[in-house]
Amino acid sequence: MGRVLAHTENDMLVNQEFELTEKDFKFIQWFMHKHAGIYFSDRKRTMVYGRISRQLRRLSLRRFSDYRQLIEQDSQEQARFVNCLTTNKTQFFREYHHFEFLEKVLMAEWQQQGASQINIWSAGCSTGEEPYSFIASLQKVAALETFNSVRITATDLDTKVLKVAKQGIYSDEAIEAIPTAYLKPCFVKGVGRQQGKIKIRSALQNYIQFQQLNLLQDWPFDQEFDVISCRNVMIYFDKKTQTALIERFYQQLKPNGVLFIGHSESMPSHLDLFHHLGHTIYVKK
Repeated sequence: MGRVLAHTENDMLVNQEFELTEKDFKFIQWFMHKHAGIYFSDRKRTMVYGRISRQLRRLSLRRFSDYRQLIEQDSQEQARFVNCLTTNKTQFFREYHHFEFLEKVLMAEWQQQGASQINIWSAGCSTGEEPYSFIASLQKVAALETFNSVRITATDLDTKVLKVAKQGIYSDEAIEAIPTAYLKPCFVKGVGRQQGKIKIRSALQNYIQFQQLNLLQDWPFDQEFDVISCRNVMIYFDKKTQTALIERFYQQLKPNGVLFIGHSESMPSHLDLFHHLGHTIYVKK
């Protein structure tokens, strides 16, 4: 059955608008794994074709081989290529139990330890909903007044989504995912041309530093983190890359630091680096 389905999908691609050969797709698999750590199985070929087609239309190209020459020569086009194949689904307060844990458990522990600085890293922040949710949680429990310094570092590979994140402006539909307790204290409604939208309050936005980062390359951090959140990112990596990344997160965390991962992800069984508290919450041993 698997062979039949694969054959059917390839047949569908034969009659498509643009030429994408087997050699082309192998190059895409290699390129994305090397530069972004993302592996696309053969089953993703139709999805990949659909996203790349938009780029070919934009550039009035007929074959992917022509586009390949362009991305190999132009760093900006290379970034657009990676961006178009990156998945960026997110929302405010996604996996709410992580924010409850921060407010009810971590806040008390930090105070008991006499912490003066709190550093959180949102790794794979997409359009910014996650780091803004973290700062809203910290604001709710008065962490911004309690500690001398609070900083959230928010990174993503995709430069396009980072541009959205830095603006901090979202459609009114985003309100549905924001609990009432956070809405008025942390967001303002747009007026005039921005009517129908919401924006994170500037005073809170100032606590967040956005930057482009490839997780597989060097990390430019000179500090350790109290919390690292890397949710629904590692599912796109192979097992070897996942293990290497988790080991690096371990090194980047403070003693007893916390790692949040996504609901569809799990810690490799052979790693003995964290205590598992359940609900995709891990504490550094």
